[in-house]
Amino acid sequence: MDNRVIKNLVILGGGTAGWMTAALMVKVLGKGIGITLVESDKIGTVGVGEATIPPIINFNQALGLNEKEFLKATKGTIKLGIQFENWFQQGDSYMHAFGNIGKNFPFCDFHHFWVKSRQSGGTSSFWEYSLNYQAAMHNRFAPLAQIKGTNLPGISYAYHFDAGLYAQYLRQYSESKGVKRIEGTVDQVNVNPESGFVESLQLDDGIEVHGDLFVDCTGMAALLIQKTLGAGFEDWSHWLQCDRAQAVPSAAVKPVVPYTRSIAHAAGWQWRIPLQHRTGNGIVYSSRHWNDEQARDVLMANLDGEALAEPKLISFRTGRRREAWKKNVVAIGLSSGFLEPLESTSIHLIQSAATRLIKSFPHRGIKHTEVAEFNRQTQVEFERIRDFIILHYKANKRSDSNFWRECATMRVPDSLQEKIELFRSTGKVFRDFDDLFTEVAWQQVMIGQGIMPEDYHTIADSLSETQMADLLESLKTLVDGTVKSLPDHEQFFS
Repeated sequence: MDNRVIKNLVILGGGTAGWMTAALMVKVLGKGIGITLVESDKIGTVGVGEATIPPIINFNQALGLNEKEFLKATKGTIKLGIQFENWFQQGDSYMHAFGNIGKNFPFCDFHHFWVKSRQSGGTSSFWEYSLNYQAAMHNRFAPLAQIKGTNLPGISYAYHFDAGLYAQYLRQYSESKGVKRIEGTVDQVNVNPESGFVESLQLDDGIEVHGDLFVDCTGMAALLIQKTLGAGFEDWSHWLQCDRAQAVPSAAVKPVVPYTRSIAHAAGWQWRIPLQHRTGNGIVYSSRHWNDEQARDVLMANLDGEALAEPKLISFRTGRRREAWKKNVVAIGLSSGFLEPLESTSIHLIQSAATRLIKSFPHRGIKHTEVAEFNRQTQVEFERIRDFIILHYKANKRSDSNFWRECATMRVPDSLQEKIELFRSTGKVFRDFDDLFTEVAWQQVMIGQGIMPEDYHTIADSLSETQMADLLESLKTLVDGTVKSLPDHEQFFS
């Protein structure tokens, strides 16, 4: 690899991935490098990523975006968690609520006290002590750092927004700060025969775009990272059987709730995402168990408002690119891999990859060591999110279809199996280094999917029966009182 100073960054592809990457790059590195984004209005984007997770707030703040203006421009709403319906058994529901639950003790999380209470005959739900869950169910929201009069954390939130409008918003931001946009379709990728590096993009109108470092945001086409450089793909469809999706917008309904709904069906699941101007809907399914017509019928029969278009079909293969960075090309977005949007991680993976690239940005040439570390971190991130998604499918007691029976009996990655067994036997769950999902996220999904701990931490025995009852009652009173003081969700963005 050569020692030329990296001065020109070329991003191929717009959409959410391209413009998020461009915005962050120009904000952080804009004075030191030239940034060009090449996209074609003729090429569509997947464009159905409408739900996010709390780190998106950090991304927007890093760019200096005004929250009210951002919500207005993207028709955004607040998201406090994801409601999972029919995942464990038909008729069951639980929420992966953002934020804290209860009150953690030194060396011992709150759920151990709750587990002990349940084993002693208590009947309370784990989510009675979740401020996010109770606010979501009562359709209330306001930014709240702490519960008043306590040191307990307040509300943690993310957004629902129109991904197409978000890309437009970030395009205006990026161009105002110096990103150069070129309209065009790539006719040819020019590669140096000796180094194997991409040197330039030949466009259909004859323009040649040169760069030192290229970012592939061409989605599933993976024009640079795969079709040009052959980075390879690790297929995970033996664990995650769904391989198709259909998406359709429907008319907005009232009230606009502050959470995503994930509704399990016989061969997959349906999302419902409330925006200011419409509801985003889609169904993710296994083509071995449903044909496209069956999936379409289920989707269209389960809208809560009038359909505003015909369903858009998306085929995908779950897995990750073996090398997210190869030679002088970095894949960001769907070009780097695909994980179904069950836990709203698609936009986050764009954010984290762009952040990782900035931290690893090459100076005098691209070094093997830097590329290897970037790829290692990307692999770990994908695998940990993969395990969390597989958990939802594996831990089910549904017997109504072959799809769910196959999910329940499949062998899962050892990393996930060990986590399940540890939680089931001891109630303990540990967050791996740089794991996206917190301990309380794992706790909620495991408990919600019927994995109840057989034991609890010994520290939970430090409270007497009376003290335990007082703790639970006071926490519930705090949560309920705080929720009652919050305004209606729609007041925040109206």
